[in-house]
Amino acid sequence: MENIAVYPGSFDPVTNGHIDLIQRSATLFDKVVVAILRNSGKMPLFSIDERKEMLEMAIREIGNATVTDFSGLLVDFAEQIGASVIIRGIRAISDYEHELQMALINRRLSSRVETVFMLPAETYSFLSSRLVKEIASYGGAISGLVPEDVERRLYSKFNLK
Repeated sequence: MENIAVYPGSFDPVTNGHIDLIQRSATLFDKVVVAILRNSGKMPLFSIDERKEMLEMAIREIGNATVTDFSGLLVDFAEQIGASVIIRGIRAISDYEHELQMALINRRLSSRVETVFMLPAETYSFLSSRLVKEIASYGGAISGLVPEDVERRLYSKFNLK
């Protein structure tokens, strides 16, 4: 039986911190499904298709990782694809409080899906999509924080460089 993990998020845009967690998850699980949440309550900078394309390009060399999107409850999606694990990244104690609450409610909704917390590499412990977008919007340097393709797309969205 395959050990499948799902790594959910908005990935608006994907950062090198996300990629770090995907790479490391891929060594722990038979398959990692990177799942972009369709959230009508948020106003993303990039469309679902753009985010899928950027993620697919960023993880193309990780043979056991795929990209898809979903809406609805995460545990329902996890069960639908046969995942028994949800991967969540934690950068700081503030992340932990929120992620713990989500993990506990997910456990209540489905006892068949477990949450695994992973710490990013120290290099990316401060990194978030929100910060990258903010820096890029002012024309700041984001090289090394996101893949080159994502960097170009960000500057293009803000009509810079």
